Parts: sequence; C-alpha cells; structure tokens
Amino acid sequence: MTVLSVVIAILGLALLMIVHEGGHYLAARYFGLRVTKFSIGFGPAIYKKQPKGSPTVYQIALIPFLAYVQIAGMNPFEDTDPKDKGSYANAPVLARIVTIFGGPLANYLSASVLFFFALVIGGQDLTTTSIEVMPDSPSEKATMMTGDKIVEIDGHPIAEWQEIRTHIMTRAGVNTPIVVERNGTRITLRVTPEGHAEGSEGRIGVKSVLENVPISASKAAVLSIKRPPEIVAAVVIDLGKVLSRKVKPDVMGPVGIVNEITRSVRSGVSDYLGLLGVLSAYVAGFNLLPFPALDGGRLMFLGYEAASGKRPNPRVEAHIHAIGLLLLLSLVLFVTVFSDIPRFGN
Repeated sequence: MTVLSVVIAILGLALLMIVHEGGHYLAARYFGLRVTKFSIGFGPAIYKKQPKGSPTVYQIALIPFLAYVQIAGMNPFEDTDPKDKGSYANAPVLARIVTIFGGPLANYLSASVLFFFALVIGGQDLTTTSIEVMPDSPSEKATMMTGDKIVEIDGHPIAEWQEIRTHIMTRAGVNTPIVVERNGTRITLRVTPEGHAEGSEGRIGVKSVLENVPISASKAAVLSIKRPPEIVAAVVIDLGKVLSRKVKPDVMGPVGIVNEITRSVRSGVSDYLGLLGVLSAYVAGFNLLPFPALDGGRLMFLGYEAASGKRPNPRVEAHIHAIGLLLLLSLVLFVTVFSDIPRFGN
C-alpha cells in the first residue's frame, strides 16, 4: 500500500462528501437561501475565500474527511429576523424539503456518472458458462476442470449461467450427463449433483468465471442508470435483514472504506471509479434513512410539517438530531477502533 494510493482514496471519499454538500448548496441557492459557509473538511481552516458580493465563505479545513455547508437560519439557537427571506427558518416547507433532499440526490446522480465512466473505460464483467471447479466437489470427481465451458445439461443447450442452476437444482442424487467444451473439443461427463438434505437443491460445486467485454457508450449509459436504484434498494433490504436478525451487521468506518478504495486504486481506474459509484449510491441511500441527524431524519420532521401544517419545535428537533449524531459518531468510533484499524492494509 503506497502513500499515493491512500491519498487518492481519501480524495475520492472527500469528493463524494463535496458532491453531497454541493447538492444541499445548489438547492438552497435555487430557493434564494443564504449559504454562509461551504467547508471541505472539519477543524481550523487552512484556506478560505469569500468572493466579492457573495455571502458564502469557501474554505478547506485541516481534517480532510467529510464536508459541510452552513445555511443562515438553520441553527435554531441563532437569532433570526422573521423578515429575512434568505433564512432557512423562514423558507417555505417545500424549499426546506428540496434543500435537504438535494444532498442525497446529488450523490445518486453522481453515482450514475461514475458508473458510466467506469464502464466506458473498463468495460463490463459478464457472467459466462465457463466454470471454476471447487475442490472435493461432484464436478471435480467427474473430472471437470477449471476453464471448462458448460454447453449442455441432460440434452438441454446452455447459453447463460442461470440455466446451469435451473437444470441442476432439481437433480440432486441423479446421475446427469453434462457436456463441456475444453480446448475447442466437446466432452460428455457424468455428474451426480449433491443435496445436503432431503429435498434440497442439487449442486455440482462450480463457480462462474467473469469475462470482461468492452461496451458502447449508449449501453454504458443504460447500465449506469440501472445500478444506483439497485444499490439503494440493497441498503434498505440489508438493513431490514439486520433489524430482523436474519444476518449479522457488517459495517465499515472511514478507515475501512479508505482501505477498500485504496485496493481499487491499485486495481485500476475503472475499479476505482466503479467503487466510488457504489459508495456514492450508498451515501444517497444511507442518508435517506429516517434516523436523527441524517437527511432522512430531517425529512421525517419536514414531512410531518407538510402533512399537518404544524411546525415541530425547532429546538427540540435540534436536540434530537444532536443525540442521533452522537450515536452515529459513537458507532463510527467503535467500528474504526475494533474493526477497521486491525485489518487496515490487509
């Protein structure tokens, strides 16, 4: 792991945060809200600039993780002029909803952009019917070899990987003729799929081999639009499984994320951009969860206001978000110390 690859990884993560806060910023400015600060990083400012005639101070802070924007009137403990049209506190509920939603939306859209360039540069990995044979499996016992291509099962032609599973799953314990293509020659082998319990699916112990193929810009555009909603849906589904205790939580803090991005840097530009695309979509989905301190938590309060016409007490809401933020930071610290750091660089 080189210092340069770590720096590139940190810059990539910082970019996702800048995009997120940029979404908040652009939405706020669209509704005429006054943004007083746009900071890249936290802590003391090492560089700051306020363009002439602009209310916004743009700065780079000492701690490079994350970014934030300050919008006038968003802090309920500051004095606000009721006649100040540039204050978040005086903005219509629709303007406040769009301003909060702008961050996740920016990450969602940027995920598609990142996926597009990753696909154009690196092509698409397609699942083929070529196989990797697992040790001590029915396929190995039948003398199948890694690199073989399955072309026929029990007389049924095979064109896609899913067809292999379809024809094998119902044949546990049944001696089955499977035709493979090896070095241009077709060979018929007899394989008996295993089932670990009565009525279970048959398995022959093979994995698919991915094949990378170049794709056109138009196809890359279609795929880059399809992937973000799949990832956001996965965030919700995985959270549901954790809450229902079907699976154990597998979380990663900033150090662990940087470690993963660093690996992708070493793998190449397309892997790097692709992982940033995945993370950008995750940031969008995670931030929309209805938890205090997240954008989803703020939208929950705004949704109540829009539906009831009654505005929640801003100071009570601020305290709830502060507690949520403390819980999130505690979780990040715990994961970083007990999970991320021990495996960093591995």
